[in-house]
Amino acid sequence: MIRYAYIIPFLPLLSFFINIAVGKRLPRKGDWLCLGTIAIGLAMSIGIFYEVFQAYDPNFRYHVVFPWLTVGDRALFNTGILIDNVTAVMLLVVTIVSTLVHLFSIGYMHGDPRYSRYFAYLSIFSFSMLGLVLAESFLFIYIFWELVGLSSYLLIGFWFEKKSASDAGKKAFIVNRVGDFGFLIGILIIYATCGVLGYDQVFLAIGEGKLSGTLLTLAGIGVFCGAIGKSAQFPLHVWLPDAMEGPTPVSALIHAATMVAAGVYLVGRVYPMFTPDAFLFIAWFGLITLFLTATIALAQNDIKKVLAYSTCSQLGYMIMGLGVGGYTAGLAHLTTHAAFKACLFLGSGSVIHAVHSQDIQEMGGLRKKMPITFVTFLIATLAISGVPGFSGFYSKDMILGAALEFGMKSGNPLHMIFFIGALFTAGLTAFYMFRLVILTFFGAPKDHHKFDHAHESPPSMWVPLVILAGLSFSIWYSGWFGTLVQKPKSVADLAGMSASAPVVPMEHAAVMAPAPHAEAAPVKEGAPDASRGPSSHGTSAPAETPHAAGLAVHGESHEGASRDAEHDAHLAHTAHTYAMYSSVAVGTLGIFLAFMVYSFGWINPDRVANAVKPLHNFLQNKWYFDELYETTVVNGSKALSRGLAWFDMHVVDGLVNLTAQLGVFLSFLVGKFDDYVVDGAVNGLASATTGSGSILRRLQTGKLYHYVFVLAGGAVVIFLIKAF
Repeated sequence: MIRYAYIIPFLPLLSFFINIAVGKRLPRKGDWLCLGTIAIGLAMSIGIFYEVFQAYDPNFRYHVVFPWLTVGDRALFNTGILIDNVTAVMLLVVTIVSTLVHLFSIGYMHGDPRYSRYFAYLSIFSFSMLGLVLAESFLFIYIFWELVGLSSYLLIGFWFEKKSASDAGKKAFIVNRVGDFGFLIGILIIYATCGVLGYDQVFLAIGEGKLSGTLLTLAGIGVFCGAIGKSAQFPLHVWLPDAMEGPTPVSALIHAATMVAAGVYLVGRVYPMFTPDAFLFIAWFGLITLFLTATIALAQNDIKKVLAYSTCSQLGYMIMGLGVGGYTAGLAHLTTHAAFKACLFLGSGSVIHAVHSQDIQEMGGLRKKMPITFVTFLIATLAISGVPGFSGFYSKDMILGAALEFGMKSGNPLHMIFFIGALFTAGLTAFYMFRLVILTFFGAPKDHHKFDHAHESPPSMWVPLVILAGLSFSIWYSGWFGTLVQKPKSVADLAGMSASAPVVPMEHAAVMAPAPHAEAAPVKEGAPDASRGPSSHGTSAPAETPHAAGLAVHGESHEGASRDAEHDAHLAHTAHTYAMYSSVAVGTLGIFLAFMVYSFGWINPDRVANAVKPLHNFLQNKWYFDELYETTVVNGSKALSRGLAWFDMHVVDGLVNLTAQLGVFLSFLVGKFDDYVVDGAVNGLASATTGSGSILRRLQTGKLYHYVFVLAGGAVVIFLIKAF
């Protein structure tokens, strides 16, 4: 099955073209075609994941490369696919969520006048995201990166007749282009220094020292800028909440496992190229995002916006986890978050479909009317709150443990803020998510009219909820994920080493350059490449010899290395133990506090809000980021536009108009010169010729005595001249 992985993205691409062309004339307007193609992709992804899982090798990879653009005998750019453990997991995540969103949309979008077009947009988005996951080079991930941005613009602004939806689509598109510009700069730095764009080739080039130092850090930060935009990290997070203007299934697709996850996946995919400075940069941005957006979610009353800011916060967790060295933790949370957040978004869509409102202050008591939606929503909430037994506990605990371990190892007390901030935010998450559950499903109905008309969604909508809720338990992720998705070694550690020194091979499987010949070159499945050397993972015995050699180069003994390894293992165990108990404690406290305030009535939320009204208004207005952007970016852009318009009108147009006037004046002068000089000379000559001809014509009378008289006169004149 893995040999046919390239077919997976082309299936939704095919359905896109068919639905765009003749979708309205197909049975059910072509929804079955779009659902069927992505379902086939899901089946193939399951097959690929089974092959990868069966190998159970952290170094598993399947790499096919062939020339894409050649000049003579030289291939300027290659293309192909790269499948390793991370790719296999991501393929499965994207196809599962996309398939369930397609199924949910059949019920949710029923009766929409652009029904077939909606499914066509879903297909092109799925194609773009799957291509991004399978890309084996910076070039092609950037191409699909931009296609994801374009297709998300179409989906977010699908109801473009609404100004808010149209503005949201444009905002998402423009803000993401800001981050993508940094991404492009990073790629250009890589290509200018390394001369290649394939992941494997770039990593090898960095290992050889072609790209190092400050330039390597800048390249890494540039690439990360793309993730800042796509994964809605501070300060480019402002587009994500507004994207809720799109259909709710789109929110689940974009904000759960696909578009926003692309940034996290990018950081994980190119993880080996980041320097320690770049990692610290990444960690700070993740920390700021997770805390800032969690505080905003506390005061929101729109059910989708609460989930949107929750998504920003959880993405901050993932980014921070990757930045502090929790590679496996960040990608694990990406995977678990996809299931429970998709369940939450689709659950909110089920609620909105039932009550025709997004304001949680107009809901209440809906668990009686919508039991399936309630149970699945509650399970997903328990998962995101980090309750033991659910998937969020497994992955969030890994991130908190990695943050605490980083703080303990760094020797800088300031770095403990990563653990403290993430732990505090975990409590906030549990609080605002159970606030959402209580106000929506518990208590007395706030609007009896909406409550009376509420009903459970049809099977096409609640079946995906049940499946996603089932995937929100930790049993599906614990154990194997940490074994198969292991932290790669940064190639920055290899840059600058002398060629004579033994080099410790990267733990990352992607270190082998593509085959130089023109034909496709598949790498043997599940087997480490000979050029790569053995893995340095602790799970693989053959890694001991080169690893020991590398340590010897740095002057360390085997015994010292063993003691350091034991110390690191003990420190990691201690950090993760403290993190686990701490996360359970703050999560429990957050849940209990939510019930105290919104269920038991022990604390009056209105009284608290009035007591801290400036803070409440500050959070409710989202830290005034919208106003800040309106004042700076929007108004600044308008002022710049006005300035450029004035410059264009008075300077550029002035110069153009002056030039035109000078041209007219010169034309006038040339015209007069032509009239009076050139034409005057020509006309004067003609007049002289005509005049002389008239005079001479008078002399030619034809009478003989006239001619004799003229001859005689001429003779007299000649005589007189000669005489004098």
